[in-house]
Amino acid sequence: MKNLYLTTIATGVMLSTSAMAAEVVVAEPVAVTTQPVVVNAQPAYQYDANAGVVANTTGAVVGTTRTLFDTVTNPAAVSAEVGTLGYGANVAWGVNDTTELVAGWAGGDVADLMGDDVDVNDVDYDVEMDMSNPYLGVNLRPAANWFTVGAGVIVPDVDIEVKSNPDGDGVYKINGNEYQAEEVGSLEGEMEYRNKLAPYGTIGFRPNINDNWGVYGEIGAAYMGEVDATVRSTAGNDAIARDAEQDLEEEDYLEWYPIAKLGLTYRF
Repeated sequence: MKNLYLTTIATGVMLSTSAMAAEVVVAEPVAVTTQPVVVNAQPAYQYDANAGVVANTTGAVVGTTRTLFDTVTNPAAVSAEVGTLGYGANVAWGVNDTTELVAGWAGGDVADLMGDDVDVNDVDYDVEMDMSNPYLGVNLRPAANWFTVGAGVIVPDVDIEVKSNPDGDGVYKINGNEYQAEEVGSLEGEMEYRNKLAPYGTIGFRPNINDNWGVYGEIGAAYMGEVDATVRSTAGNDAIARDAEQDLEEEDYLEWYPIAKLGLTYRF
């Protein structure tokens, strides 16, 4: 009887264990996907192409080198000109719709353009003038039309040679005194400007013929400054030569040098 009781208990335990095992749910494995983390590194500088402003100047040199290079190597226009500064050409770079930077050169023998004689205190001089005038400036269109205003600086290299002629009566009037031509012979000499830089200002017009071609004209003046003169008397009269030098240096005819030019422009 005791053995039957034990057997019954064991059988119950086994049946309970089997039922519990049947209720165990095996969990499916969960796949975990790790997404890569993307870090957006900010550049050392930020350039606003529309505003043209560098927000962080740390990278300004690197950030603007290409733009500067493109600007220099891609000018807005090239021009040929002729005028009182001589024959020459210039290149213009557009800063914006109303402003251009201009670099150019004009020169040559301009005595024929300016007139090859000048009267200084009643003494007539034949003048030969050989010029080399590199210049740098800016042209503005204040009304955004064909009217222009220019300003800049010239680096003048001017060789001026003078030779005097007596008046019709064979008389020279020098420093308030009259001398016979045989006392003076001929007064010959050179002049050069003291200033190494000459600021200038102009007004002008620049109408376009079509999309590429245009013409322009400008008038104005450059402040060349005072001159140093060296004069010789072919008759050997040094005192008269010194007086003639003084007259030439005090003459303001060449101090403000007139600018008048015409040109032809090709725009890219």
